[in-house]
Amino acid sequence: MNTLRALTAAALLAASPAFAAPDPVLGYDDARHLLARTGFGPTDAEVRTYAPLTRSEAVAKLLAETRTTAVTPPPSALDTSPLRPPRGENIPEAERKAFRDRQIREGLEVRGWWMREMLVTPSPLTERMTLFWHNHFVSAQPKVRLARLMYRQNVTLRANALGNFGAFLHAIARDPAMVLYLDSVQNRKGAPNENFAREVMELFTLGEGHYGEQDVKEAARAFTGYSLDRETGAFMFRPFIHDDGTKTLLGRSGRFDGDAVLDILLAQPATADFIVTKLWREFVSPDADRAEIARIARRFRESDYEIKIALAAILTSDAFYAPRNRGVLVKSPVELVVGALHQFAIEPVEALPFAFAAAGMGQNLLSPPNVKGWPGGDVWINTTTLLARKQYLDRLTRADDVATMAAIAMLAPPIEGERMDMARDDPRGALAPQGGVDDGKARLQRYRQRMERGLASVHFDSARFLAQFPGPTPEARAEGAQRLLLATAPQQVPDRSADSLALVRELVLDAAYQLK
Repeated sequence: MNTLRALTAAALLAASPAFAAPDPVLGYDDARHLLARTGFGPTDAEVRTYAPLTRSEAVAKLLAETRTTAVTPPPSALDTSPLRPPRGENIPEAERKAFRDRQIREGLEVRGWWMREMLVTPSPLTERMTLFWHNHFVSAQPKVRLARLMYRQNVTLRANALGNFGAFLHAIARDPAMVLYLDSVQNRKGAPNENFAREVMELFTLGEGHYGEQDVKEAARAFTGYSLDRETGAFMFRPFIHDDGTKTLLGRSGRFDGDAVLDILLAQPATADFIVTKLWREFVSPDADRAEIARIARRFRESDYEIKIALAAILTSDAFYAPRNRGVLVKSPVELVVGALHQFAIEPVEALPFAFAAAGMGQNLLSPPNVKGWPGGDVWINTTTLLARKQYLDRLTRADDVATMAAIAMLAPPIEGERMDMARDDPRGALAPQGGVDDGKARLQRYRQRMERGLASVHFDSARFLAQFPGPTPEARAEGAQRLLLATAPQQVPDRSADSLALVRELVLDAAYQLK
């Protein structure tokens, strides 16, 4: 099905007026730009594979190679993890705490699993889109709590990441983690909960200004009855608490259920415009080109919301390759962490420490800050996170020096699922749970030690990295490295006569390495 959709996308693009003009060959720089925007830190070999292709050929290849499943086996503990917390007045507190601790541990294992998948996937675009939708259809473990449901949602995101948006929207409305996160389990006839109805309009489809408060109230009635099986965690519709009366939504009236409401939202032109605008800001520029977005949104609607159609139109557009749109996007922490490992062929023994590193830079997987997700863009960079980014890159590119390991280990994230306060006696502001500072500190220390072991397991061979670039002189090879690693000219001209490690460290610690 993926291949069929990719071929369909290519056929539609080839037949469109936009492709009446010549379809230019990418060349090295455009290929590097395409792969940097759609993956995690491309290698020189990957760039050279795409360089001889035209834009449409390259995008068709990217889309044809996307996946719907992960290649990394999930954590085995998820198969046996209980889904119901201990209940009852006589349940010992130790048993309740054991349940909470298990969910925290399993949540961390899911983070490490996903980080590993990003590192080894044969389709970086698949994981980039899975991450994109994680920040669109937001759920977070601190509220959902159950790690197995967060894992299942991740599976759903990947399965639909480059499929049909309409089918995706219907699936996410029934996703158990979403049902918990947006309180659908509390939505019942006579006492509707508006959380999902509001967010499905404001954040998932239409965007602000395209609906009214009464629309939210009516939609909430339609979604009554959405619930879960308490034993299996599977979605369950409970008809006896569903409001089957007449509703009026966006000018239409009927005995709408949740599916009917989603179809009404998909019929609104604002939905395609909203999704394409988010994709534009993710892959092209923070500045929306309204004419281009309208063109691509129209094609998106005409395809009945095939995500590959919209993405292909974006990635083959002149605007995507325009000089004004180079180096205008900031790498997210996950992109920075995974991209550096991938570009430098560093294969960590354990992936979870690198999820910790990304969390220390502000992007804690499975835990977006609120229902709107991570704002991204320039917000990724502030005095604290920029220091964390540079500490990570500094440590990663030191072949044998472990002097900065302790500093990186301080980047461990807060303990999930518990309320946090700053530990008063921690000079670096480590976070510990309220009411359990000593226990929280001990757990945090274990996480830091795990980070230390993970970081100690990596090795970067700078000489081998530079040797891959063609050229008769070290300066020529240095030019090749700069061309691969930086989206724009460096802020500080590197010393191309320096030894290999010093040169690479100059490049990755330059501000331009933070951009894509």
